[in-house]
Amino acid sequence: MALLKDWQKIAYDETKDKGTLQRFWAKYFDLEKGVYEKLLEDPDTEVKGTVKELAEKYGLSVMEMTGFLDGINDSLAEPNPIEEMEEDTVVSLRFDKEKLYKNMVDAKADWLYNLPQWEKIFDEEKRKELYLEQKKSGTIVKGAKIGRNDPCPCGSGKKYKHCCGKKNA
Repeated sequence: MALLKDWQKIAYDETKDKGTLQRFWAKYFDLEKGVYEKLLEDPDTEVKGTVKELAEKYGLSVMEMTGFLDGINDSLAEPNPIEEMEEDTVVSLRFDKEKLYKNMVDAKADWLYNLPQWEKIFDEEKRKELYLEQKKSGTIVKGAKIGRNDPCPCGSGKKYKHCCGKKNA
């Protein structure tokens, strides 16, 4: 069975009580932070190896590395085949820096997008720009509401209520 399915069974186990799951995720997030600290120290070097080799390199279990690979996959230059990944599957951790930063913001993972290593990659202005860009990407902006007596936006010159605002328009 693919590692990802095993990881999902453990990480999203609904039979566990809330406290157990919270402790599980707190431990995982701490481990994840450690891996990102190392990766961001040298962001231009591609880290490659089997799932098992990378787990050993970063001091994680194979399951924890599977969770990490699941989390970073959308930020990679080329996504890994996580759906059918096994221990001996060769994977790459070559990430797109901007995409990774934005995905960390999107995940509300402030413990990751506030890592000091980012300061060497992007200056404060660029980090702020990426942060705002990501936050705005999920914001829906509604246009001003058209009043029934306003000119119709179609350009006919008629009042909205006598043009496009008619019930059977």
